[in-house]
Amino acid sequence: MPFRTAQIGLVSSHPEVYEPCDDSFALVDALLADRNHLLEHHPTLCMEVGCGSGYIITSLALILGQEAPGIHYIATDTNPHAVRVTSETLEAHGVHAELVNTDIALGLEKRLAGLVDVMVVNPPYVPTPEDEVGREGIASSWAGGENGRSVIDRILPIADNLLSDKGWLYMVTLICNNPSEICLQMRERGYASRIVVQRSTEEESLHVIKFWRDLDAQEDGKQMVTPNKTAPARGVMESLLSQFPLLSTWRTNSNNSS
Repeated sequence: MPFRTAQIGLVSSHPEVYEPCDDSFALVDALLADRNHLLEHHPTLCMEVGCGSGYIITSLALILGQEAPGIHYIATDTNPHAVRVTSETLEAHGVHAELVNTDIALGLEKRLAGLVDVMVVNPPYVPTPEDEVGREGIASSWAGGENGRSVIDRILPIADNLLSDKGWLYMVTLICNNPSEICLQMRERGYASRIVVQRSTEEESLHVIKFWRDLDAQEDGKQMVTPNKTAPARGVMESLLSQFPLLSTWRTNSNNSS
């Protein structure tokens, strides 16, 4: 019986590579929860940005498994140690992905434009000083700059360019990343969104958000960028905030204290 997800005991490691943790498990749980939809989606190209240990891209390949043959998997990471570790993790589980040592998708934009049906991203989301973003080694896996958004805000337009017309994006965010604002930015690009998994630990509150192209969102996006049309934007923001009760509470408390 093939594994349903990558097995921790078979995941390779290196001191400079981020090991699977709560955020990794949350993203894989989101993919498991959406498995039937993923199979019905019939993806032909799946991509992970920032593959780290390879736990997530390996799990995605196992989740889809033999019921979805012919899928090409590709994963990127700016850390060369991560690329090697991911290769070992994939091999240990008997699955394959094309691996590229690059920053997000640098050098792949033309080749992959409009072709990616499923993209998964566990980005560097931890708020840090900006000078820590993009450092070599393991710091590149978690240092997110101001509000943890520096890398996320770079990924979003790239994802928009690479995703196919039916493309789906699954992304991990923290409350401090202001996920409702991320959803609003994506709505302006024509994407609807929903939380697939929400998980709180003692240290952080994680959300795995799924984005997909949507005609209603595209129309809302056009209205939001049109001068003097603020009502649709307010309505969309209220709708997005309702998905993030912790963020709504945090904002209310912040407003009361100011």
